[in-house]
Amino acid sequence: MTLGASLQTLATAADGEGHFPPKVSDFWQPFWRLGEIGGQSIVITRPMLVATLVFIVLTVLFVTAARRAQVVPSKGQWLFEQVYDFVRNGVARDMIGTRDFLRFVPLLFALFTFILLCNLAGIIPGIQMPVMARVGFPIALTLVVYVVYHWVGIKKQGGIGAYLKWMIPPGIPSWLLPLIIPLELMTFFITRPLTLALRLFGNMFAGHMLLVVFIVGGWELLTSGNAGLALVAIPAWLMAVIMTAFEILIQGLQAFVFTLLAASYIAGALADDH
Repeated sequence: MTLGASLQTLATAADGEGHFPPKVSDFWQPFWRLGEIGGQSIVITRPMLVATLVFIVLTVLFVTAARRAQVVPSKGQWLFEQVYDFVRNGVARDMIGTRDFLRFVPLLFALFTFILLCNLAGIIPGIQMPVMARVGFPIALTLVVYVVYHWVGIKKQGGIGAYLKWMIPPGIPSWLLPLIIPLELMTFFITRPLTLALRLFGNMFAGHMLLVVFIVGGWELLTSGNAGLALVAIPAWLMAVIMTAFEILIQGLQAFVFTLLAASYIAGALADDH
């Protein structure tokens, strides 16, 4: 739910008989309807538009930085190189190792920058749409990581059978195998991708809702017609400013955590032993 949608919901409530919680339909914001297939509407939503905008911005930045690269970097090139160096050396090389990390740097750099800008879209005036607060987007990125680290593991171990056997820690007593095997398979195939997607989604959704509470709540207090309540709107909005600064920190941290875990899973798939 965006700030504009929240204010519109609030205005509707004011015309009715009181307050009511947001509905699922409040979070469904079709921007452009393309038609129907099998009775289902095919639409382009605001999160899709924001994600496309982020993709275009990153493409322009990457192409421009590559074409205008100089030995003595400009301020923009220096900033770009610092972000790249952070992902390359601080994430990829540290997690995967010096022998194999280079081939995964483009993927990890793209993941980090795309997630970061999608998250920051949640606090940009006029947009205020954290793309990763829509669970479908973290799931799509997680599927990319999921395919990559399993493909790397299968290739490293020399086949699917050997890869599945590698997942089981050596030295486990035979009587424990019926318990350990399902747990290990669940970890690699279910728990890892599930937690990777839900962690990013949950943090971005919760942060966005928290900002909506303070901003929209302050607006309701201001327009309540009660002078005392109207004064309370000021600290509510001050709290919104503080929480926005905190949200910036969380947005950057979640982009880093997602990228770090992706590198960790790839590193694990490349390991000789479980």
